Amino acid sequence: MSITYDAFYIGGKWVPPSSSATIDVVSPNTEQVIGSVPEAQEADVDAAVAAARSAFDDPSGWAHWPAERRADAIERLCAALDARAGEMPTRVSSQNGMPLAISSRIENSMPQMMMRYYADLVRNGHLDDEIRDGVAGGKIAVSRKPVGVVGAIVPWNVPQTIGSQKYGPALAMGCTLVIKPSPETVLDAQLFAEAADEAELPPGVINVVQGGPATGAYLVTHPRVDKIVFTGSEKVGRWVAEATGRLLRPVTLELGGKAAAIILDDADITANLENFFLATMLNNGQSCYLGTRVLAPESRYAEIVDTITSFVASLQVGSSLDLSTQIGPLATARHRDRVEGYIAKGLAEGGRLTTGGNRPRHLEQGWFVEPTVFADVFNGSTIGQEEIFGPVLSIIRYRDDSDAVRIANDSRYGLGGTVWTSDPQRGVDVAARVDTGVIGINGFLPDPAAPFGGTKASGLGRELGPEGMEAYQVLKTTYLAR
Repeated sequence: MSITYDAFYIGGKWVPPSSSATIDVVSPNTEQVIGSVPEAQEADVDAAVAAARSAFDDPSGWAHWPAERRADAIERLCAALDARAGEMPTRVSSQNGMPLAISSRIENSMPQMMMRYYADLVRNGHLDDEIRDGVAGGKIAVSRKPVGVVGAIVPWNVPQTIGSQKYGPALAMGCTLVIKPSPETVLDAQLFAEAADEAELPPGVINVVQGGPATGAYLVTHPRVDKIVFTGSEKVGRWVAEATGRLLRPVTLELGGKAAAIILDDADITANLENFFLATMLNNGQSCYLGTRVLAPESRYAEIVDTITSFVASLQVGSSLDLSTQIGPLATARHRDRVEGYIAKGLAEGGRLTTGGNRPRHLEQGWFVEPTVFADVFNGSTIGQEEIFGPVLSIIRYRDDSDAVRIANDSRYGLGGTVWTSDPQRGVDVAARVDTGVIGINGFLPDPAAPFGGTKASGLGRELGPEGMEAYQVLKTTYLAR
């Protein structure tokens, strides 16, 4: 059954679009249209920004509410999303190919967990003014104010969870938002808008406009937006950074990754295969922090290649809506073509294909690629350096711990990573030498309480944790009379 919407959620109402343009949603499982929504034009973005601006500038409005009152409103939004927890994972998985077994663990509950975390922070005084003793004498008051209207551009790979990393702290801080989801995942965004409507937040606090790159570019440069937060590709992120830099507009960027999974010579990887899967191939490899460069010691290289190859070959490939599926389809036909292009480059540059590399023979429809493993990969090769964003692992040989760290750091990215070992302290010592914003020992799973973000070309700023609120605030200093 097709899901069709004919309005945007703007200013607390369902507003007709300014044009007849639509976005058709195509199933990655069947290649059939499963829904449509209006496609925002500049006039629609103008209306959404105006609503957010009015809500923020209201002297008795959202930004000026006591933190406890905002937290209560956020809790209402969480409750409305809880009521849709059964439907949200299906909407996500039907659009981007995320296996339902994964979306049912993440997209149905993580956004609420995120928002409740930030609601609790502000309830517990995180935004209270701080009084400092001045070095030159006297007292200083430092207060935290909301930055204003936030333009939030959300990707398609984990849309609700990544979206909540933006609107959770922004709402708690007192900002208002214009949310622009990816055109690949618009049906879940409308379900979120329905929840926002039910929660009865003040009109204009949350606005949702669907659109493609032109819509996002217009939002980024809109004169009445105060802050941009973007998750997406490095290429687009660099353009966003340039545009906001010219405007002197603050920006948070979470971009690409090419993380290393360092398997130390004492690791029992066979006993850790479930965690290894989550850290390297979760969501069909369509997650930016995954350790798709697997670094294996020379002394155990053949054994580790065989173990990983057997495991990956055993993964269940099928419809993203089947709970037994471990690897679903890629999000779009264009993206499948891109991943297949990288597989071809891997072969052309001397990589040894140990499993996968083709389209599954038993699936005649859908944008599927077999989970794939390359051995004998040179770190400087294309598949050793560029983000594939699909179910493809490259196993790279190293000599000793220092060599592993050198190879891990030989990347323009620095977002995620893991170290696998039977000695946790050794793992911590190795992890400390890896140039990355986030890293795990014998597993990897982002947590709302921990700052998340990258170094080098992986972006600017941090999301999550108390530090995640800093992106949505401005500091004001008041010198108190001596």
